Amino acid sequence: MDTTLQGSDAASVRICPPPPLPGPATTYSKRAVISTSRSMPIRGYSCVPSATTKLWNRLFDEGYRADVCVQTENGGMIYAHANVLGIASTVIRGMLKQARKSGRRRLISILGVPHDAVRVFIRFLYSSSYEKEDMEEFALHLLVLSHVYVVPQLKRECERHLEHGSITTENVVDIFQLALLCDAPRLSFICHRMILNNFKSVSATEGWTAMKQSHPVLEKRLLKFIKGEDNRQKERIRKRNERQVYLQLCEAMEALVHICRDGCRTIGPHDKDFKMNQNPCHFVACKGLELLVRHFSGCKLRVPGGCIHCKRMWQLLELHSRLCADSDVCRVPLCRNFKERSKKQSKKEEIKWKILVKMILRTNCISGRPFFSWAVVNSS
Repeated sequence: MDTTLQGSDAASVRICPPPPLPGPATTYSKRAVISTSRSMPIRGYSCVPSATTKLWNRLFDEGYRADVCVQTENGGMIYAHANVLGIASTVIRGMLKQARKSGRRRLISILGVPHDAVRVFIRFLYSSSYEKEDMEEFALHLLVLSHVYVVPQLKRECERHLEHGSITTENVVDIFQLALLCDAPRLSFICHRMILNNFKSVSATEGWTAMKQSHPVLEKRLLKFIKGEDNRQKERIRKRNERQVYLQLCEAMEALVHICRDGCRTIGPHDKDFKMNQNPCHFVACKGLELLVRHFSGCKLRVPGGCIHCKRMWQLLELHSRLCADSDVCRVPLCRNFKERSKKQSKKEEIKWKILVKMILRTNCISGRPFFSWAVVNSS
């Protein structure tokens, strides 16, 4: 609300409320914004404002009052500042304390990786930034350097870069071994999964051949896991097929009660009047079961074991009797007979049927199908 002050000359001064406070400044430069469009790739990464990044990059490039000389492969030299390196990496701080001096500069060595990779690494210690081209070329080297010299921020960036599209069947074995050495569990998991899913092509690469010679124990562990995964996959397929069989039995039980109680198309109880134009049946198993019932009613070898189709019908009738709650009102033929017969069966046979009934009810429940209405309350 505006406030008005009245002066002696009747002039008024309007005092406006101050503007809202600005939001927190972003810590990412424009280069760090990840574009959702494929036509605008990421140029690089920076976690500080661009002006600050330029200032620190200039300090590194010009080497103003540098007091450290970093020796790299093939006699390369990189000039830096002890305070910056020591603050950015505790490992390098310890190296600087023990480093010998050459004039006014201390000498430390970072060997085993290309000179340009070391330069990108040290630049990151200054400005917390890198160029995309440098990351694409030296990601593996930077991952090693960031792990050895404990620079977690750069390590996360290397892992992120490798995880998003840099892993191929040709280099996955090398990256997997490096991820294990550099304690990068997510990266190693992604590589492990890729090896598992593309084992045939990966096992034919030079990386796999080199691993067999240099790390035979790791190869043995991978082969053991792949074999175990194959067994687990076979087990999953077996259980899926079993569930499919149990679901088909569930549908057959529902269709059997539907035919014997309500009738379907041209088959049903003797006191059922059929209409010429009936609605389509919603029971999938009805058509096949209808043919089976017709065969069962007219087959001359209906005794168990005499006809394979009749034998199957006998089994369905017995299974129904084990699921049925009340045989006195059930319209399915021989339901009560089978219940009486089950009391005289051997213990082994009884256990077999109980297990089958249990698995059918469990599968019916897991699949989300409604429970057998006739197994709780039968209606005539």
